Amino acid sequence: MRDLNYQLKNLCDHNKDGSQTTKADRHKKLQMMADHLFELGFRRMNANSLKPKHVDALVARYLSEGLNEGTIKNRLAALRWWAEKVGKPNVVAKDNAYYGIESRVFVTNESKARDLDRELLNKITSDHVRMSLELQKAFGLRREESIKFIPEYADQGNHIRLKATWCKGGRARTIPIRNESQREVLDRARSLAGLGSLIPSHLMYVDQMRIYESETNKVGLHKMHGLRHRYAQERYYELTGWQAPACGGPTRDELSEEKRLDDRVARLAITQELGHGREQVTAVYLGR
Repeated sequence: MRDLNYQLKNLCDHNKDGSQTTKADRHKKLQMMADHLFELGFRRMNANSLKPKHVDALVARYLSEGLNEGTIKNRLAALRWWAEKVGKPNVVAKDNAYYGIESRVFVTNESKARDLDRELLNKITSDHVRMSLELQKAFGLRREESIKFIPEYADQGNHIRLKATWCKGGRARTIPIRNESQREVLDRARSLAGLGSLIPSHLMYVDQMRIYESETNKVGLHKMHGLRHRYAQERYYELTGWQAPACGGPTRDELSEEKRLDDRVARLAITQELGHGREQVTAVYLGR
């Protein structure tokens, strides 16, 4: 292993911020970019020698390869993490526009919501996987959150709490328990898991993730992230009284001044419940 690859591996190993999925993805990106830097002629780099010229060279390569803007932005995010960890946050420009990368367009006003097909769900042989899927639907959880979920810890009577270590970006959060359907799912989860999580006691998270993927693929349950879209859209209707733009409801420009305020309040609540850092991201789920 080359010096830079080895040092970036150590940098990832010694900095635990983010979920397991986030950390694994970041490590993969950094190793790939170390290889690219070597190919670009930077043969004697170490982790602390990152400079703007290295970032510029990588971005130029990716633009010449015709990679989409989202992919390049994700790689820049990993580079910013690297720069921050070695005490050089200014090496990577804060604004992606500096590199000629336009803002990503989130808004499509087309719904990506999915429901949970009960017939397909019942074909899944793992009780724990079935329960994780039901929690995804009931509370808009991410897949990792639903697998690591510890009902005994999470259930707080009128809301659930999620540990930072379960969540993307390490952002702990709470989600209200609003109806009997959610309560019924949560009670069944507690009965199944006891004092533990929805990972069987003899397995690790990575093992249960593989089982989840195998079981859902086998029965044809795909794009289950769409359950979060459905949660967000149902929550929006509940909070505002009208459908989200992605479901055929009025766009922001069509709302009155008073309703725009209601729209804003609803989106902020949904942002928190989904575990995002910016209200703008709700446009992915709700349209704008």
